[in-house]
Amino acid sequence: MTAATHGVRIGARPTTPSTLHLDAVAREAERLAGAAPPISSPHGGAPTELRAALAAAVDDLAPTLGALSAHLFALAEPGFAEVKSAAAIVETLAASGIRSELGVFGLPTAFVAELPTAPGAPCTDGAPTGPTVALLAEYDALPGMGHACGHNLIAAASVGAFLALAEARRQHPANVPGRVLLIGTPAEEGGNGKELLARAGAFDDVDIAVMAHPFGADLADPVFIGRRIVRVVYYGVAAHASAAPFQGRNALDAAALNYQAVGLLRQHLPPGDRIHGVFVDGGARPNVVPERAELEYYVRSHEISTLRELSARVDDIANGIALATGTGVEVTWDPQPFSLPIRHNGPLAERWALAQAERGRRVLRAADAPGAQAASTDFGNISQRLPGIHPVIAIAPPEIALHTREFAEYAGSPASLEAVTDAAYGLAATVADVLADADLLAAVRDDFAAAGGAVDVERTFA
Repeated sequence: MTAATHGVRIGARPTTPSTLHLDAVAREAERLAGAAPPISSPHGGAPTELRAALAAAVDDLAPTLGALSAHLFALAEPGFAEVKSAAAIVETLAASGIRSELGVFGLPTAFVAELPTAPGAPCTDGAPTGPTVALLAEYDALPGMGHACGHNLIAAASVGAFLALAEARRQHPANVPGRVLLIGTPAEEGGNGKELLARAGAFDDVDIAVMAHPFGADLADPVFIGRRIVRVVYYGVAAHASAAPFQGRNALDAAALNYQAVGLLRQHLPPGDRIHGVFVDGGARPNVVPERAELEYYVRSHEISTLRELSARVDDIANGIALATGTGVEVTWDPQPFSLPIRHNGPLAERWALAQAERGRRVLRAADAPGAQAASTDFGNISQRLPGIHPVIAIAPPEIALHTREFAEYAGSPASLEAVTDAAYGLAATVADVLADADLLAAVRDDFAAAGGAVDVERTFA
């Protein structure tokens, strides 16, 4: 007598994924870290005394940043619900005498703060002269996994950079011209908050945007690929699945064929492209031919052009299967804003690498790193509109991937404070460099123009 005769079947446990590939990644990362040439910059950047003031300010802020990071980690609020997290950041800024505006651009958990103009700072008609640079803060968590992407560290680092720049401007007003903003950007995980902010005008007057993300390596220009969401709904005809199946049109069969066809497509994708999906609806009862079935996919690619091409192939699969199964089909792209690939600004990335070298970190280019664990981020959309960087900073070994409980343990560890202060200094120094060095600012703009200039993001797939 088997267990199945009693109504319960006891199957095998899932097998444990092999770590051989990740072990190889770790070995390759160690090898490349020693072999890659150091990143340099032809620009002078900020004066030495200004960089020293930034470093001292960041070190003084370490207890505050550690407490903020730990508090955000404990809150672990998901996207668009980061009420306490946003308030905690605003309160931290207020404790340093900086006022923020919460609930901006139509998002209740978004905020903006601006550095006050110090006496003696270069001004025109009362406004700071020079470019406007925005430090971006993320603070949303993953539902069920908490800060498994380390956004608590992102927020703390950007806040630290902002407050350090405030102190440096107080001490050296002539060397920190321009406007410096701190923009709180909700719902990076699944909500694409930065794109919503951009469409509402948050970046209309911003010249440069910077932020840093925790990771398993130190990279100046990490690969983040574009992502679209597509929902495919098949409509069939319900019928009794035993008495009259010939009178039905099976929507679940269509969805199952779609899933198989997309799986076969993966064999022919360029390296690094990704499609992954789930069944959202497959019918209600086995004795009724399902009249509705739904799938949702994430479709990812390295370039805007190849993401557009891959989207067309997914469309063809959906429509071809509807024809083959006699079902109707509805294909909905981008029920929430899409993410575009990141375009890193070369001169800014170089300055970040040099600042990290001052903190004892050896930063690599993505080309000198082992096989990338490419994900997507809404910062890609900002980087296609204006110059920016989104470097990653190591808080974990290279084999520990984002969006895992293991990575969350590192993001919540007291040891992560070192990465927070290093990132805060790196961001602050990079911003100070571009504000103080006119030649660097020109190079930043030239690099962005050479890469194609601003993209009309909203109409990318129109």
